[in-house]
Amino acid sequence: MISGAHVIVYSKNPEADRDFFRDVLGFKSVDAGHGWLIFAMPPAEAAVHPADEDVGYELYFMCDDLKAEMASLTKKGVKCSKIQDARWGSITKMGLPGGGRVGLYQPKHPTALGLK
Repeated sequence: MISGAHVIVYSKNPEADRDFFRDVLGFKSVDAGHGWLIFAMPPAEAAVHPADEDVGYELYFMCDDLKAEMASLTKKGVKCSKIQDARWGSITKMGLPGGGRVGLYQPKHPTALGLK
């Protein structure tokens, strides 16, 4: 039985991105040794989208009020892109200190977060 999922974020500056996940996003973590933090994630869901070629994977965090969450992140120095409205949700991307980007969105669709 699958008991969980492990997300990997590759970074050119992993220490700064770990600090961001811990200090800015407020994710709790365990130290797997030598400062290698493993973060507890909020409830998650997975979707499979069609593509003509292998485009890799994307990471999006979800929230109930995108504008409020962006305002909170802005106060912490996080730069978010302009909101894009899609059929399935309102989306922004935020930059990580290591140069990567992760998404943040407010879904307009039913979510699977409460399913067991």
